[in-house]
Amino acid sequence: RRPQPPPPDIPAVDPDVRGTTTIREQLDKHRSDQTCAACHAKFDPPGFALENFDVIGGWRTRYRHSGETGDLPNHADFPGAPMKMKFESFHYGLPVDASGTNADGRVFKDIVAFKRILLAEEETIARNLISRLVLYATGAPVSFADRAQVERILTASRASGYGLRTIIHGVVQSAMFRRK
Repeated sequence: RRPQPPPPDIPAVDPDVRGTTTIREQLDKHRSDQTCAACHAKFDPPGFALENFDVIGGWRTRYRHSGETGDLPNHADFPGAPMKMKFESFHYGLPVDASGTNADGRVFKDIVAFKRILLAEEETIARNLISRLVLYATGAPVSFADRAQVERILTASRASGYGLRTIIHGVVQSAMFRRK
């Protein structure tokens, strides 16, 4: 499901984030506004779980910043980097905190624990994957009339543990794929 758009009578909010040093602290201040808290309770936790990944998908255990405080990186932090590469362009900052609590109250400490929470609902994940594959393959979303076909694909893929190959075969062989 897509998140609901913000209510029409809610203007853009620029919270006072003075004194914050991390994204988490900025979001905590933003969530202190009750009009923002309900939506952020739904979409902040997955973002927190992904905090160990930097902007290009690299793994990090500490934030980086361009200030003059904190530890300087060294060559051992970047295996494969050329020896002549300089590492004074940034400093290491605070440790990454990838923990959080889902809107339903389930707590996780990192991305691995977050994945376990998601995988507890294998059928939901598989149903969403089928919907996304149909949309990608046909250019049209799954409609109400297609729900029975989605359920047939789910049932057929259950025995394989919702294996990707089984799901793809089910989508390609379905009337949704052949007739849309």
